[in-house]
Amino acid sequence: MSDERPLIVVAGDSLIDRIVRSDGAVEEVPGGGPFNTARALARLGCRVAFLGRLSTDRYGAILRGRLVDDGVDLSLAPSTADPTLVAIAELDADGVASYRFEPPDNAAAGLATGDIPSGLPKRTAALHVGTLGLVFEPMATTLAGLVAAAREDILVVADPNIRPAAIADAAAYRERLARLVPRVSVLKVSVDDLRWLAPSRDPLAAARRLADSGPSLVLVTDGPRPVIAVRRSGAAAFVDVPAVDVVDTIGAGDAFSAAFLARWMGGGRG
Repeated sequence: MSDERPLIVVAGDSLIDRIVRSDGAVEEVPGGGPFNTARALARLGCRVAFLGRLSTDRYGAILRGRLVDDGVDLSLAPSTADPTLVAIAELDADGVASYRFEPPDNAAAGLATGDIPSGLPKRTAALHVGTLGLVFEPMATTLAGLVAAAREDILVVADPNIRPAAIADAAAYRERLARLVPRVSVLKVSVDDLRWLAPSRDPLAAARRLADSGPSLVLVTDGPRPVIAVRRSGAAAFVDVPAVDVVDTIGAGDAFSAAFLARWMGGGRG
């Protein structure tokens, strides 16, 4: 029996988070914004395919195994001998992470157009891109091309999830994002993203400027403070966030994006 649920393709990076906690404890866990988002969507009952390269090394086997265990389709995830990307995340006393990345030549970054010769599957209903997928080359150019070539009826969601430590050329990154945003249907950003993109503007003004450039909806997260939802018209709504005990913030934005997209598509439990 065929699966009639709409297909969500999540494209970008997967990696290992090497987490250094404020007390000096170190642990390694699978991660990466698109990787987290794909797993969360699958757990919410959505039909999901991950589009990104996975290494044949031991870390890559862990990443592949977690995706498979959660029911994510890996038919768009080619294998490579290049090593898995490692993100070293140092947490402060409030659980907020700062990042650095190694090695520069890694499995995720090497995604090229030749890895997806047929483009998106015909059954694709939504495409989610973001995080390091919009930074590291040739992956960033590959995903930008994928977005540009997406059918008009495909919902395109982008979460820049900006990691300044990973951006070698800020001007080139801003230009790439400026070209991408007009084709995006829903843009999810954090207040920290907006401070990097538009440091002289308050978050609402910055979100309205982004919405004016094309997206139907811009979502702004700000930790425990209300989420701001801005429509292309400039109309804004503020949605309260339930109080929780924060352990750390790694993956919080990815979970938010997945829950929102699952509810938007009407095919999950978001």
